[in-house]
Amino acid sequence: MNRRRQIRLTPEEQAAFLREHRKAALATIGKDGFPHVVAMNFVAKDGAFYMTSYGKAQKVLNIRRNPKVALMVEAGDSYGELRGVMIRGDCEILEEADAVRGVFAAMAEARGTPARERPRGSVDSAPKRVVLKIVPEKITSWDHRKLGGAY
Repeated sequence: MNRRRQIRLTPEEQAAFLREHRKAALATIGKDGFPHVVAMNFVAKDGAFYMTSYGKAQKVLNIRRNPKVALMVEAGDSYGELRGVMIRGDCEILEEADAVRGVFAAMAEARGTPARERPRGSVDSAPKRVVLKIVPEKITSWDHRKLGGAY
């Protein structure tokens, strides 16, 4: 078996990893052609990945020009501990405040935060925000722990 196949996460392992780690690096393409990478909280739901941003943010401007993005979630300190999932796809921008509030609620629910304990500030900012929805075209995953120290 080749190494790539050996370290790939199963669909169940991927789902568990993405539930455990909800911070990702979102890469967009800037107007100068260079990658623009930012840390984002996300929630995975119904086969897509959702996050919110202010509508005037650089990442949103980049996505409006070129919707091709990558999202990487990773963990581990040493090479032998590295695990991660990289999602590539087109990003759709949803402009409705109700969509933003829905993503905020889904993120809070994924964290286990009861509705009564959710901060108002983020919900109050919904009219200025958008939802970034990424439907994966390609998912790559890895878990170097599966190599058992053989790297």
